[in-house]
Amino acid sequence: MSGSQPLRSRDQASANPTSADYSQQIPQPPEGKDWLKWLGPSFIWMLSAAGSGELLFTPRIAALYGYALLWALVAAVVLKWFINREVGRFTVCTGITILEGFKRLPGPKNWAIWLILVPQFVVAISTVAGMAGAAATALILGTGGTVQLWTVIIILVTAAIVFLGQYDGVETVSSYIGIGRTLAVVAAAIFVFPNLGSLSSGLVPQIPSGVEYQEVLPWLGFMLAGAAGLMWYSYWVGARGYGAATARRETPVDFDQINDDQKQRLRGWLKLMTFSNTLAVIGALLAALAFLILGAELLQPQGLVPQENQVAETLGSLLGDLWGPFGFWFMVAIVFVTFCSTAMSVQDGFGRMFADGTQILVQGFGGGGRWTNETFLRKFYIVTLLAGLPIAVYLWFGEPVALLKTAGGIEAAHIPIVTGLTLYLNHRMLPQGLKPSGFTFWATVLAGVFFAVFAAIYLLQLVGVISSGGA
Repeated sequence: MSGSQPLRSRDQASANPTSADYSQQIPQPPEGKDWLKWLGPSFIWMLSAAGSGELLFTPRIAALYGYALLWALVAAVVLKWFINREVGRFTVCTGITILEGFKRLPGPKNWAIWLILVPQFVVAISTVAGMAGAAATALILGTGGTVQLWTVIIILVTAAIVFLGQYDGVETVSSYIGIGRTLAVVAAAIFVFPNLGSLSSGLVPQIPSGVEYQEVLPWLGFMLAGAAGLMWYSYWVGARGYGAATARRETPVDFDQINDDQKQRLRGWLKLMTFSNTLAVIGALLAALAFLILGAELLQPQGLVPQENQVAETLGSLLGDLWGPFGFWFMVAIVFVTFCSTAMSVQDGFGRMFADGTQILVQGFGGGGRWTNETFLRKFYIVTLLAGLPIAVYLWFGEPVALLKTAGGIEAAHIPIVTGLTLYLNHRMLPQGLKPSGFTFWATVLAGVFFAVFAAIYLLQLVGVISSGGA
């Protein structure tokens, strides 16, 4: 990359519209309390996995293994902070989505897009079906009816909201729900707070006897955000207008054509994105720790494990055992609202990602028309992939936890791929001063290795090379 160029005069800028365009596309970052207006992308990112990683799988893991895997929970959340920041860094600095970046990787045309999208089709269908099915287990407790009927209704209603709504609506709802749920479960966890010795013992890396990695891997995969959720952050940051993403663009910022002042603005946006990302991670970690404490203290002694059509009933006992009928129904309401809002976030995120990916692939084949129109593609995928197919799969399969375990396993295995590709892009495309530091780079590499190791052990256990607990 060549050195930066000085600011041009007004007349020179008029003669060179490219310079003027870049000045408009990289605005001054907000300062002070105005930062609070820009936290939506991180809240919606945090919520996108709340229904599975925190609310479903964390109590399951606690009910099965107590505090033994607390160290893995903390490691997964902290390491995903690094991965998510690198995804956000790419879009803030270049102004294009992460899939647009993957399109530019060397090798056969769009090979990375296919590598990302094909497995994520399975994840999308399984996640929406599983979330809606879990939400339906809350409705049948208070209204009657069948899980199948309510699952279909939930999928249709959430898809309609995303189909007709705007990003701001999803962002606002997600933010309030995320904050409210976290406050409620943290308060309950404080009420039953365990002996510090037993809790801190879980910070020592250990593998419980007889551990089943088909339980652990989906939990780690969905914790905070899976591979898809990490990539969605690129779209939500772009939709909010962070940094160079203020102007919708098909080509990345040409860093040879912007000056030091504009690069300094981008660094300001990166600080805001890092702050927002950190708040989301802290909130997710607090919620996850609270659910782990509640599961270990209340579910494990009774031998209760949230599963299939008893998800809401079992989770309701977390607060029911503390606060009686009010606590039970309050928790059931949390289950319903969280799973529904997570389904909506998933439909919004996958709709954006698949629309973007399809545009890239169709244009790669020389196609055009409505199959390169983002609005049409988003609505097409919401109706088919994120509503019609999940309904069909749930009615055929009918096990929400098993569906989410399938999706979570794929997500965890996909995380090292997303991590490696993103680090390569940031190293190759960003100039000095915007690239990740050496510490950040190697911490993000460690994050990819962490999830790769768990995925490899899971596969080895799945094919019988190692037995349960043999790792």
